[in-house]
Amino acid sequence: MPKLAGSLVRYPARVTTAWFAGGILLGTLLLKSPWSGAKPEAPISWLDAMFTATSALCVTGLSVRSTVQDFTLFGQLVILGLIQLGGIGIMTITTFVLTALAGRTGLRQRAVVAETLGSNSNEDLRWVLWRIFFVTGLIEAIGAMILFARFVWDLPPMTALYHAVFHSISAFCNAGFALHDQSITPYQGDLAVNLTLSILIMLGGIGFPVIIDVYRSFRTSGPKRWDHLHLHTRLTLLTTSVLVVGGALAVAAMEWDGVLVGKPWLNQILIPIFHSISCRTAGFNSIDLAEFSNATLFLSILLMLIGAGACSTAGGVKVSTVAILCAQAWRRFQGHSRVTVFRRTIPEHSVDRAMASLVIFMMIGAIALTMLCIADQSHASHRNQSHDFLDAAFEVASALGTVGLTTGYTTQLGTMGRLVIILLMFLGRVGPLSVFAAVSRDTKESPVQYATQEPLVG
Repeated sequence: MPKLAGSLVRYPARVTTAWFAGGILLGTLLLKSPWSGAKPEAPISWLDAMFTATSALCVTGLSVRSTVQDFTLFGQLVILGLIQLGGIGIMTITTFVLTALAGRTGLRQRAVVAETLGSNSNEDLRWVLWRIFFVTGLIEAIGAMILFARFVWDLPPMTALYHAVFHSISAFCNAGFALHDQSITPYQGDLAVNLTLSILIMLGGIGFPVIIDVYRSFRTSGPKRWDHLHLHTRLTLLTTSVLVVGGALAVAAMEWDGVLVGKPWLNQILIPIFHSISCRTAGFNSIDLAEFSNATLFLSILLMLIGAGACSTAGGVKVSTVAILCAQAWRRFQGHSRVTVFRRTIPEHSVDRAMASLVIFMMIGAIALTMLCIADQSHASHRNQSHDFLDAAFEVASALGTVGLTTGYTTQLGTMGRLVIILLMFLGRVGPLSVFAAVSRDTKESPVQYATQEPLVG
């Protein structure tokens, strides 16, 4: 049986799993406290508290209770605190505590943390971590100031400031929690709000390694800055751009005679762009998703499963993973044995890790969708269930990709269905590979080498 025992410092994946589980437990207790519930006649249940705490810490945004109606200011601040912790990454915070208290870490731990934070293993990890905290605070502060300048026209100054800070943190952390039950639908044609939230979402979604690398490139490189960027940075930026533009054009084309009919021209532009950006992990929506066609919802499922950048505030299988697998498929189709991109060779173990991530991710999604259908759709035949299967698939992709978008199916889930979604949000944030590594045995080399035999493929 797999053992959980062992040094947490030696096994960083176990640190992540343990701290996320502990954070969810603490968040559940705080949200269940009498200071969090705003409606004594409809108290927050333990399941609702755990669901909300998991969604906030895993920066998902799915909710079974209204953030603004069912929670007091204290409860909302608890949710906001969990979002910030989950966005920066409890692994980052844990590493900071370990390095700050212990003063130094081993070579193995430094290599793992350096890879996670996108730095060199010989850099001072405490400086790298402080830089991440500084960049996070700076971006969120700038976003909050811009949103405050807009919200103050509609709300009292203190309320406008609170809304600005809440939505700025939620957007940068790709959480999707909003202080409106309709998310940002009231601002679907507002250029300032859409543009600010979109930039915050993309900055949080590309990841800290990319932000740090771009900053270094613009600070030290010459005119050909693109050539000086790391391969991961170039893959992330290029794939993200393709997905944003392609997703927006596809949504606009599929909804041109649908939900976009009769809307002002600015709304017809902003809605597809914002949805393409947000549905890859942010979870904000500027239009009721139930109004979309099945084709648009299926496209949204694909975008949610892809997600955003590695080592970011976002979830999903990650754009770099998809880029590596697409590059491998193209090179194999051309008959090449090595995967090369931008005059760089991608190591075989990176390709294997990308394939393993995708397979495990899809397996978890398939099993969860089956469990969700058994739990909430086994009472009637398919003929009598309209679009329930698509709604369930959308919900699974949203939870596993830590997106937070919903067609309204979340509130219809029973106890078992909500537990499935909670587990999916946890796995989607911590990472399937990290979870399995956290409970696995040490890697052992087999002393026996068997004869090679190739099965038929395709």
